Amino acid sequence: MNPRTSADLARFITEQSIRARLIAGIGETPTVPAAAAALGVQAEQIIKTLLFLVETPNAEAPTAVVVISNGASRVEKALLAERFGVGKKRVKLTPPAVVLELLGYPAGGVPPFGHVTRLPVLLDEAITAFGDDALVYGGGGDDRTMLELTVGELLRVVQPEVIALSDPG
Repeated sequence: MNPRTSADLARFITEQSIRARLIAGIGETPTVPAAAAALGVQAEQIIKTLLFLVETPNAEAPTAVVVISNGASRVEKALLAERFGVGKKRVKLTPPAVVLELLGYPAGGVPPFGHVTRLPVLLDEAITAFGDDALVYGGGGDDRTMLELTVGELLRVVQPEVIALSDPG
């Protein structure tokens, strides 16, 4: 399967009338601090789209779940495990090949929407604390493009379950 690109994401944004913009050519942004520095924003404004597999009792296969978290925070596997009623050893971050297979985008550039497979989405409530009009920046389809949109638009498009997923610190 050919990976999706920022051009595919741009097409999805247009087709779905999403109020967002792609910021291309910002250089490599392999980490949250690098992305924040390239954009001139706070690390808290960067969101990460991650894919976890949760082994649930009586399920034939692990449940894949998309997690959107605040880039400055770490997703607490214990909180994710609690949501599914399992121990935290049953929650695993997926390898890059599985991210590509299920979401269509390479790890490091995964946007919060436009994935090839529709999966449940959990969003860390810390992101909503910024308010609906606050700008956040996520993966733009590759490691050199970022997506800019408001928290309110993110919530509208993704329609996630909002729960605590990070340590408030």
